[in-house]
Amino acid sequence: MTNLNVQHKENWKKNIILFLSSQTISLFGTSLVQYAIMWHVTLTTESGLMMTLFIICGFIPTFLLSPVAGVWADRYNRKLLIMLSDGMIALATLILAILFLMGYDSVWLLFLMAAVRAVGTGIQTPAVGAILPQIVPTEQLTRVNGINGSLQAVNMFVAPMVSAALLSVSTIETIFFIDVVTAVIGIFIFLLFVKVAVHTKATEKQTTSYFNDFKEGIIYIKEHDFLKKFFLFFAVFFVLLAPGAFLTPLQVTRSFGDDVWRLTAIEIAFSVGMMAGGGLIAAWGGFKNKIHTMAFSSLIMGLCTIALGMVPVFWIYLIPMAIFGIAMPFFNTPTMVLLQESVDENYLGRIFGVFGMISTSMMPVGMLLFGPMADVIDIEWLLIGTGLLIVILTVFLAIDKVLIETGKPATSESSE
Repeated sequence: MTNLNVQHKENWKKNIILFLSSQTISLFGTSLVQYAIMWHVTLTTESGLMMTLFIICGFIPTFLLSPVAGVWADRYNRKLLIMLSDGMIALATLILAILFLMGYDSVWLLFLMAAVRAVGTGIQTPAVGAILPQIVPTEQLTRVNGINGSLQAVNMFVAPMVSAALLSVSTIETIFFIDVVTAVIGIFIFLLFVKVAVHTKATEKQTTSYFNDFKEGIIYIKEHDFLKKFFLFFAVFFVLLAPGAFLTPLQVTRSFGDDVWRLTAIEIAFSVGMMAGGGLIAAWGGFKNKIHTMAFSSLIMGLCTIALGMVPVFWIYLIPMAIFGIAMPFFNTPTMVLLQESVDENYLGRIFGVFGMISTSMMPVGMLLFGPMADVIDIEWLLIGTGLLIVILTVFLAIDKVLIETGKPATSESSE
């Protein structure tokens, strides 16, 4: 990418280590709160409808903001956008902690907090997706995205254990305050130590409206068959992924018991798998064709979803959950790299914004469909059905000629 030329190439490793460190520290606090809130809603309501409302509150704001946030990521300083979004989430968490301490602990406040966090995510996601190619050489994007996936998995491994431990000896307010502290530390490291050149478009005077910029992004997608088919696949995939992603804690509570340790165990199994998968994809890089890697991962996730609906014993249930976690980085990493490699740098923010719209709108659509169904149909049947459909969808991904052509190695990777 062009902006990397501004950076001293010998310093890119130090730069990316500091960047990933700041993001990991901030993410740790965010994960603590996410698990604490999710478990609080699950254990106090045991309702598929309430879980659906919680999920929707956590996604709809991201969907609504993504078109604007994608334009911002292309127009303005991406580093500043990331810091501002982190700061906004920390401030909202601090206010929530104070309200809880004052005795205002209604569930609707947790829904509101999920919405505020979704706004921050909506701003941050396109900026993070677009900033990595600025500070990482193109041929290293797969490894760095894989390492980033592993770091997120470590967070997912540690956070539920720490969150459960804190909930057992302290209050949810304590976790809120920890999130504020980790956000401040993450912002401090990013602000002072991470060097990111302002990308070209952000240094120019903006002569077009936000709508025109977003419209240009849509036109860019229409002109590239790869992006149209890529986004169509993800729209369907995210709908089908909703039960496996969001209804498994409720399934465990109903079918195996409402102990917090069981909810912790499934998160740990999944995150251990993700750590292993992230390490594997970072070391190996996947198949030469990135679409083949995604299809392989999608097939495994479909089969694991079916298994989660069929296994009657909790300890065995953890096995497909862990394998699902292993497969996830083999899906996420080539997805990110394909977009980062294939999309013009000046459009990256908007393309990631549209991608965010799809992921955040299709998940709630899936929950609107499957969440209420979970109160009248066994979740096991929902998992088996969606798992079979994911397997079928994978076939279409694996045989599409346009996607296969785009998934071929970039020129800079061909020597590896």
